[in-house]
Amino acid sequence: MSPHKQGIEMSILSGEPTVRKVLFLLSCLLLTFDTLPAATEGNLTTAYRQDAGKIIGAALVDQEGWDKLTYLTTVIGHRLSGSAQLEEAIAWATATMQAEGFDAVWNQDVEVTHWVRGQERAQVVAPIRRELAILSLGRSVGTPPEGIRAAAVVVGSFEELEALGREAVEGKIVVYAVPWEGYGKTVRYRSDGASRAAALGAVAVLVRSATGRSIASPHTGALRYSEDAPQIPAAAITVEDAEWMRRMVTLGNELTLELGMEAMTLPDAKSANVMAEIRGSQTPGEIVVMGGHFDSWDVGQGAHDDGAGCIAAWQALRIIQRLGLRPRRTLRVVLWTNEENGLAGGTAYREWVGNGIENHVAAIEMDGGAERPLGFGFGLSGVEPDSGEPIYEAALKNLQAIGSLLDGIEAGEIFRGGGGADIGPLVEGGVPGLGLRTVGEHYFDWHHTEADTLDKIDPQDFRKAVAMLAVMGYVLADMPDRLVSPDSYKTLAPASP
Repeated sequence: MSPHKQGIEMSILSGEPTVRKVLFLLSCLLLTFDTLPAATEGNLTTAYRQDAGKIIGAALVDQEGWDKLTYLTTVIGHRLSGSAQLEEAIAWATATMQAEGFDAVWNQDVEVTHWVRGQERAQVVAPIRRELAILSLGRSVGTPPEGIRAAAVVVGSFEELEALGREAVEGKIVVYAVPWEGYGKTVRYRSDGASRAAALGAVAVLVRSATGRSIASPHTGALRYSEDAPQIPAAAITVEDAEWMRRMVTLGNELTLELGMEAMTLPDAKSANVMAEIRGSQTPGEIVVMGGHFDSWDVGQGAHDDGAGCIAAWQALRIIQRLGLRPRRTLRVVLWTNEENGLAGGTAYREWVGNGIENHVAAIEMDGGAERPLGFGFGLSGVEPDSGEPIYEAALKNLQAIGSLLDGIEAGEIFRGGGGADIGPLVEGGVPGLGLRTVGEHYFDWHHTEADTLDKIDPQDFRKAVAMLAVMGYVLADMPDRLVSPDSYKTLAPASP
């Protein structure tokens, strides 16, 4: 489909904002100017107050970015690595960026994991019959064609599993009915649960979804197989079913399960990172890069994770372009591929950069959903955020000055510690990393589920994210001195490959 036709379709989707919405947006814009703190003459807050006001004002009334996100999620939909939908999204984004007239638009070829889900089913067959809603975990192997029928072993932790030993686990399906202890702790069972159970002879695993709240919705996500254990089928189950099975065995019932999964990994597929940039007016070889991951899981629409991040970064560049602002350094957006089940896009970008990593002034990622934004987290390789390291503290002070430009939309806080999966390889090489932060109240309710859809995103929260990325990216690309000097990379990070 031509970019022109796509633009017509997006215009049809948009509609005119209501008078109330316009008044709200204008009041937010006035707050941007009225609530900024007094600044010492010559500092970043003073120097960029006017440009930031223009950017925020344009972002808060922008419709084009929302139309893009609507098209991506509604027409193209979910975008698993190796799928036709992801490649359609890449072609659409590339053509649209070219039509928008950025200084450069190109694709970086990337080989990506090609895992397919296939049909899947699970049920309890004894002592009663109960259908189970499941989602196979990414990169899982499938069951034999006839499926697996086995007794269940229900555990609440790895320690409980290990205490049972091989005699109690061998030949069984392990069910991880674990408590929610936050994503970082609970996701271990999704990541490592299959191999930990397989090492004791389990034939399959069912894992409680990594979420604090569930409405009978399983949450998928990637697992990793260890080299010292067999690869066994693994799927996520709902919080409700995990809790029910735990109660059943506590009451003395022995459960028998049937599991059928067609999941398989095909040979790697061709994909690409999508890049566009506004070239710097004075030092174009120095780069501020920002973006999100364009792939998603094969459920839902990939709206929060991470269509919103990609489109927000893209639209941030677009608003800067439309305002005629050209920073000293190059400002680049990258829509990374294959974050969900391989990180091939971020790795390929780092390899492409090579020794030129010292020319990257900062890397910004949005991959935490598009709920109400708060600010940015800041990370620097080799530095503990609370260590008092002078290089970190000096950079933090400048970021706080930039952040104050966003106080009018209540999104200017700078947190200690931050980054992202796709910019991780850059940050490890010494590039200052920033991750956009939100309230995170419901992100893991929808994360990796059929419910990750556009209706879960507030358009004004999304527009604020656009404003944040545009202001932060523009100032970092235009401020007289770099956030961290290139010489500091050599003391804070390992040598470039």
